[in-house]
This record gives sequence, structure tokens and C-alpha cells, in this order.
Amino acid sequence: MITGLMAGVFWAADTVILGIALTMAPFISTEEAVFLAPFVSTFLHDFCSALWMLLYTGIRKQFQGVRRALKTRSGKFILLGALLGGPVGMSGYVAAIHYMGAGYTSIVSSIFPAFGALFSSIFLKEKMQGYQIAGLAVSLLGVIGLGYTPGEAGENYVLGFVCAAVCVLGWSLEAVICAYGMRDPEVTNEHALMIRQGTSAVFYGVVLLPLLNGWKFAVSAAVSTPMVVILAAAFFGTASYLCYYKAIHLLGASKAMPLDITYSAWALIFGAVFLHTIPDWKSVVFGVMTVCGSIVAACEIKKNPERA
Repeated sequence: MITGLMAGVFWAADTVILGIALTMAPFISTEEAVFLAPFVSTFLHDFCSALWMLLYTGIRKQFQGVRRALKTRSGKFILLGALLGGPVGMSGYVAAIHYMGAGYTSIVSSIFPAFGALFSSIFLKEKMQGYQIAGLAVSLLGVIGLGYTPGEAGENYVLGFVCAAVCVLGWSLEAVICAYGMRDPEVTNEHALMIRQGTSAVFYGVVLLPLLNGWKFAVSAAVSTPMVVILAAAFFGTASYLCYYKAIHLLGASKAMPLDITYSAWALIFGAVFLHTIPDWKSVVFGVMTVCGSIVAACEIKKNPERA
């Protein structure tokens, strides 16, 4: 469980640091830059994360293991999960923010653990007890409370909702599919993450950026000052994914996802440290709800066999 919580802690650090990078030039230079910034920054982030994983895999001497994993049927499933969670899920998330605003997007996207739990019960036969479902509900309410910002619904709420739904499906199916793939002893959580980050970076670079005509902007961003910040963010993002995939492998997708979304609460702490933004009492309450609910959702209370 600690591993799953650390995934949320590291992702909170990643989110805050990446947010700092997006406030710097060239990401705010022009209207086109503002539009391309989320896609380009995600590509650069996943590319840097893939580099960090290459270094990690090299130190651990696991290149042969990754190559063997790619040849297995389970490895192919990891590739599919990577596409759903990375390019599909993240692109849906970014597009939803554009069409209906960050507040509403955070509300819709935050329900992905609920769908993940549903898909896990159907495809992986992972069952959640009543108290775990209640904990998940409390956690989701906490995330919604943290993410909601009153304001306009954006320029196209219906299209934004569809994009957010794509994000939810992508993120929830990623966890379930990768959990299935990691049931194969030939595919460890570290092998799976190397495949995941490499696949996401390649897809963004080969497919998405050319479609958006964003390569020129990506190159200019890569040689700018924010690239150092993105590299630092990717380090924490890689640490987060290592913990998240390990939690999926050890606890199951339905229990790892609620722990992962605690990043919304931990981000309050990192925001106070790096940005000097002091959270109000409502944010603190919702943050505590998120963490406590997630712990309950992931906690497994075994029955005493003598009383069974």
C-alpha cells in the first residue's frame, strides 16, 4: 500500500514541477504555443521519462528482459495499455480541458478508478468489499472537491464531455490491461513501464505531433530553459509510474488506482513548498478525504478463519 501512496506523492511532485515549466516561454509566447503546449510538453515529458527508464533498465541490466517481454503475448497487451493510457487518455484529457474547462474535466476524469474497479471485476475477477467501495466513493468525492473550480463550462461542453469520457476509458483500461499483462512471470512491472513510456513517446513523436504540425515547436521547446524543468518533472513521473505499476502488480488494478489519485491531495503540499500557495480549509478537508478514502479502498481486511 505504501508503494501505491508513493505513486501519488511522486506524481504530485511531477504535476507541480511540470506546471511550472508550462508558465515559462516558449509555452506562453503565442496563441498557437498555448494550444500546442499540453501536447508538446506531454511528448517531451514521456520522452524524458523513457530516457530515465533506459538509464534505470541499463543499471538493472534488464534490456534482455524487456526484449523477451516484448515478444510475449502479454507484452503485446502492455503495448495496447500504453496506447490507451498515454496518447488516448492524455489526449482526451487535454482536449477536454480545451473544450469544457479544467474544473469540469477534473470532475469527469477523476472517476476513472470507479470504471477501473468495474473493468477489473469483469475481466480480472478482482472483487471489492463494501467498505472498499465506500472508501473509493469518499476518495472520488475528495478529488472532485479538490478539482472543481466554479466557472464557465467552456466553448463546447458536449464535445468536452466526450473527450473526458475517452480519457476515463483510456486510463481505466490501461491499468486493467497492464495488470493482466503483468500476470505473466516474463513481464515484470519494470519491463511493463519501459514498454509503456517508450510506446507513448514514439506514438506522440511519430503520429500525434505531425498531425498537429507541432514538431517545429517541440524542437524549439526542447532547446529552451523549461526543458531542464521538464526533465526534472519526468524524473518524479518515472518514479511515480514505477510505484504505480508495482502497486498494480502487487495489489491489483482496482486497489492501485485509488491510491494513485491521492496525488490531488499531495499536490497541495508541493504547491505550498514550491509555489508558496497556502491551501484553504476546504482543500485540506477534501485532501484528507481523498487520502483516507483511498487507503480504505486499498485495504484488505481478511476474515478470521476461526470465525468464518
